[in-house]
This record gives sequence, structure tokens and C-alpha cells, in this order.
Amino acid sequence: MMPLHVEVYSHPSAFDALADEWTALLRCSATDVPFLAPSCQRAWWRHLADVETQQTPPLLYLVTVRDGTELVGIVPLCQADCPKGHTLQWVGCVEVSDYLDAVVVAGREAEVWAAVLDGLTGPAAPGWERMDLCNVPAASPTLQVLPALARERGWAVETEVQEVCPVIPLPSTWEEYLASLDGKDRHELRRKLRRAEALDGLRWYIVGPQHDLEAEMEDFLALMARSTRAKAEFLTPPMRAFFRELAWAAFAEGWLQLAFLEWDGRKLAAYLNFVYRNRVLVYNSGLDWRADPGIGAGIVLSAFLIRHAIAEGREAYDFLRGSEDYKYRLGGKDVPVYRIGVDRNRTRVDTDKNG
Repeated sequence: MMPLHVEVYSHPSAFDALADEWTALLRCSATDVPFLAPSCQRAWWRHLADVETQQTPPLLYLVTVRDGTELVGIVPLCQADCPKGHTLQWVGCVEVSDYLDAVVVAGREAEVWAAVLDGLTGPAAPGWERMDLCNVPAASPTLQVLPALARERGWAVETEVQEVCPVIPLPSTWEEYLASLDGKDRHELRRKLRRAEALDGLRWYIVGPQHDLEAEMEDFLALMARSTRAKAEFLTPPMRAFFRELAWAAFAEGWLQLAFLEWDGRKLAAYLNFVYRNRVLVYNSGLDWRADPGIGAGIVLSAFLIRHAIAEGREAYDFLRGSEDYKYRLGGKDVPVYRIGVDRNRTRVDTDKNG
């Protein structure tokens, strides 16, 4: 058997050069999520890499693994400035990519990761002391494979719960969904919906080909900025540029769900979601709470979107990272995401913190 061939790309043109193969590989990987699509990774690199890594210019280590000519693995890494030494992190980490992982043919994770670690410690490899890998999904094989391989090499490893993603497993009917809620939450949601649906001039819609996506995205960003001071500060010029490019990429690939709730032509609330692999991923939101006529516009729009998802036969409504109270009032159940730390300069093997 021929050994796997490892190559490290350092120029961002690789995002485009590998795009077709990358997309096909993502479809047959254990972690197929929009944040690992080459278009999302490229948008993050273009607009946020220098900010997130604290490196100017940012240093890309896009690791590919081939079996002959077949691409069997991509591990998108970059170097971050860290007081603990040269650190490799995922491309996309940490703020705007809720799930991240290696992109590997399902079932071949161990051999691909072994080849990657060997390639990253060879004489031509970048000098690094640590890996700090954020937002690894609970179902990812990387959680078992990478720590085991690192410990075999005598490196210290720490795995811990980083955050939670409240998820609603969707039933087949709206009434079943309502019945799954706590009695108080069910009563309150029904009350809000009755009040909203009785309000003259209220409507909601999902942006489609008939709309001007550029104008709709500007409205969305404006609503985000009005939501809270923290969101307004979050929306720096690079972040706004990232959101615009991401929306266009998701729209082109058919998984953007940009939804608005309006009253008499004024936008009250918005959600930027992804509909991907028959799941709705709730990416970000905006709310003009000053214009809300007392209906709870954000919750109302969420309910409309959950009802729409059930009608379309979606399997889950994933609120992504964050433990905000409204997610649980709407039925979200926690699913953890993990951080994996690998330290080449320490030989003590740490205990995992997988609680």
C-alpha cells in the first residue's frame, strides 16, 4: 500500500483551486456543515483571518491528504499569535464558525490524521508548539482520533466542553412541537402568536430570487446593529464584509434562509439562517426592539420559522452556539461542542474534561 501524500498550501488561492474537490469531499465526511464549505472558509480568510489570528499577514497551513490522486482529507489550519507559543488553529475559529473540523472521508479519520501529524512535524513543516482547535462537534470522530494519536507521540492533550448548541429535534406536526414545550412556555408562545397574527399589516417573508439580496442584507445588518450595543460593536467593517460575502455564497449554493418580520412595511426582526442537510442552522439575528408593538417580534419570527421548518419536513432546528434563555423556551436541548488542545512541549498526558 502506498503511503498517503501530504501537501501544505500556504497561499489563499488554494480555496478556489481545491473548491470542487473540497465540496465533494465535504459531502462524504462525518462533519458536513456549511462552515467547512470552501466558500465560507475563503470568506473568513479574506476578511477576518488577520483579526482572529493576530498575525499580519496571516499564515495559512491548508493541509491536504491524497491517496494516489484521490483527495481523502483536508485539514484547514492557520497560525495564531499566542503567548504559549506558535499555535495552529482552524481556519474560521472562533467567533463566526459554530462547527469546525477536519474534512475527511468518513471512516478514514485515523489514517488521515496520522498522516497530517507526521506531515506537520517533518523537516519542511511549520514550527509550532500547540494546536488549539475550537468548536468541534460532539459527533466528530476527531474527538477520539486526534487525542489518541497525539498521546501516542507523547504530547499533552486536553479536551473540554467549550460551549453548547441548543437544538430542537423537529416532530412531524406543529401541534406535536407545541405539546413538547413546557406548559408555561407553550401558553406564552400561543399568546404571542395570537396577538401577532391579529395585528393588521404584519407579515413575514424569506428572501428569494425576486428580492434584492444586497439591499436585504443591508437591512439585516442594520437590524443586527440596533439589537444591542454588543452587536453594534461586533459589526466592524471587516465583519460586515464577511457577512455580505457569506450571504452571497450561501445564496448561490442554495442554503441561505434570510427571513424578516415586517409591520406596516417596517422591518422589526430578522434571522440569517442556513438550511443545510435538512437542518435549519440559526446563524444570527437582528431586532429593532424600539419599533416592536409589544408582540415579542424576535420570538414570533422564530416561531414562524420553526413552523415553516416542520411543514417542510426538516429534521432539526439548531440554534448553534450560545445558551440564551429564549432558545430553551422554544424547546432547545443542549448539544456540546468541544475544544481540543495539543501541546508538543509537554509530555504529561492530561485528563479529558468531557463533562
